[in-house]
Amino acid sequence: MPAQAAGGAEFQLKTRVMGPDEIRRALIRISHEIVEGNKGSEDLVIVGIRTRGAPLADRVANTIASFEGVDLPSGALDVSLYRDDVALRGPRNLEATTVPGDLDGKIVVLVDDVLYTGRTIRAAFDAVLDMGRPKAIRLAVLVDRGHRELPIRADHVGKNLPTASEEVVKVHVEELDGEDAVLIGEFK
Repeated sequence: MPAQAAGGAEFQLKTRVMGPDEIRRALIRISHEIVEGNKGSEDLVIVGIRTRGAPLADRVANTIASFEGVDLPSGALDVSLYRDDVALRGPRNLEATTVPGDLDGKIVVLVDDVLYTGRTIRAAFDAVLDMGRPKAIRLAVLVDRGHRELPIRADHVGKNLPTASEEVVKVHVEELDGEDAVLIGEFK
């Protein structure tokens, strides 16, 4: 079934740029980079941005836990109430925010599927800072497609994917979509 945008436009696939193996390898590499940059897993908290950043964050946390032999706290964050573009995007259903424990003094690694304008990440920063005062906030994204509107840069990137502004990058995750894929297309 083709995806549709608000207003009835249909998503037309142009190309598939990542499949399950590429996504798995990118997340393993990101997981190792996070631990290397932190010089271990101490004080790390992995938090995924809803919707597709949450399952990616769980995978990163589980990967780090497996090679570090630790129980790494992870959670999910709904940033809907912190967005500055609700009028443009329209209302959406709120999802649960499940951030483990106290964030004070922790290294919070935000995980998202696509970094584009930076507005979602700015909203996530505000949400995290309302929950405590972390020692640092880092950003890991599966895809960085450029076109920033805010001065935000990811610390860990699975794939840099230059795109035209009219193109759409869709990330599918097995947990929600039944497949792992990164797709480029347009709404027509």
